[in-house]
Amino acid sequence: MRIKKNDLVEVITGNDKGVRGTVQRVYPKQNRVVVKGVRMVKKHQKPQPTGGRTPTQGGIIEFEAPIHVSNVMLVCPHTNKPTRVGIRRDENGQAIRFSKRSGKDID
Repeated sequence: MRIKKNDLVEVITGNDKGVRGTVQRVYPKQNRVVVKGVRMVKKHQKPQPTGGRTPTQGGIIEFEAPIHVSNVMLVCPHTNKPTRVGIRRDENGQAIRFSKRSGKDID
């Protein structure tokens, strides 16, 4: 997966199209990412007993739901525009991400 935690991404499709945010969590097996402020959902939750401690409070919880990684593009730090991400190897064999828009390294 070419998107990592703390990357600045822009949503390219869906209800939140055009919104930018940072990646909070990455789920590589499901090809999904959680972006701050994108796809806010509400969940009605009952109070849960916690085995003697103070019970968790119930109510309506609002949180970010995961979105598919194909619906976001990395924002190039050099041009401040969405870009595709390529991977190349350096002389030591380390993988380096680069912006296909500008051709410059991201990491």
